[in-house]
Amino acid sequence: MRPAQATEPDPADAATAPLWRAVQAFRLVTLAYAVGQQIASVQYYENQRLSWVFIALMVIWSGISALLLAQWHTPDTVRTRALVTLGDHLVVLGLIAATPLVADYAWYHGHQPLPTTMWSANAVISAAILRGPLAGVASGLLIAATIITMRQQWGEDVWADATAPVLVSVGLALGLAANTARRAQEQLQRAVRLTAAAEERERLARQVHDGVLQILAYIKRRGDEIGGPATELAHRAGEQEIALRRLVSEQGGDRADPGDTTVDLRPLLTAHSAPRVVVSTPGEPVRIGRWTAQEITAATAAALTNVELHAGPEARAYVLLEDTGTELIVSIRDDGVGIPPGRLTEAENEGRMGVSRSITGRLTALGGVAELLTAGTVGEGTEWEFRVPRS
Repeated sequence: MRPAQATEPDPADAATAPLWRAVQAFRLVTLAYAVGQQIASVQYYENQRLSWVFIALMVIWSGISALLLAQWHTPDTVRTRALVTLGDHLVVLGLIAATPLVADYAWYHGHQPLPTTMWSANAVISAAILRGPLAGVASGLLIAATIITMRQQWGEDVWADATAPVLVSVGLALGLAANTARRAQEQLQRAVRLTAAAEERERLARQVHDGVLQILAYIKRRGDEIGGPATELAHRAGEQEIALRRLVSEQGGDRADPGDTTVDLRPLLTAHSAPRVVVSTPGEPVRIGRWTAQEITAATAAALTNVELHAGPEARAYVLLEDTGTELIVSIRDDGVGIPPGRLTEAENEGRMGVSRSITGRLTALGGVAELLTAGTVGEGTEWEFRVPRS
């Protein structure tokens, strides 16, 4: 037999479980209140024996519902809670409608019917926790309307009765609390998954670095030293080393949570690593807005394309990402031939907008700046510095 797979608990069940336990305590308190009201009012009933039968039904249902809600490990917890909620409404509405069977009109027109308002609130609370504030408010209005109809108080007296405001307020408040608890539980589980993925990624990265990456780096270094036919082997090993480093850095990045509005900029820049392109990023995630990250990455790609086209066949490029807390700094430096004086202005006058639009235009749109630190120098390479404010 295959071992049973552990499944992640339903966020709704885990989040609202404390509320359902609190409901049981509230049910016990309101049941005691209802029994006390029965003892105080039974002398005014015309059919006292039948009234005790109804109170007994209330006690029996309270016990059954408590036992059902106590089964936290049932195969379908949501279905069990839905059945309890439905039973609450049937019992409450049935007892309210049965009030004329035990008391005359003069009494129940001016007093609360069976059951009392507090025990009736159990049905409203169950609906609110199960389905949210709309269900809670609807349940409160239904029970309040039934009470008002049975007491025939659809005149001016309805505004002096606190039954409807109490039930509706309880349904609204508990429904909002249940929804908030569910959202908090979902966010907690998402954070746990992201943390676990990050820890696993770091563990795999260490293992890969201690084994495969070191071997590939050794083959590349020795192949370059030997020369001749081994140069091709060194080149291939260097390509695979870069590809493997890129794969390790990308694992568990922003893919871990596609619905998030921010992404980690590091794997987006690391994806541009190549045998002649070295990318260095911080050890901690650099999370920024998706659009900002895409624009920075695009500007970096444009700068690296210029290196490939104009810096010379042997030029190497170095990309450095820094996060100061208030701004992001991306430096792209190469050891190529450099840019002659006035070349950028000349290219722009000729209609070549690669730098002005793909680089400086993007950074300006982000509220940042793209500065060419080596403008007008020849033979010393080229260095761009992108600065983007964190805000």
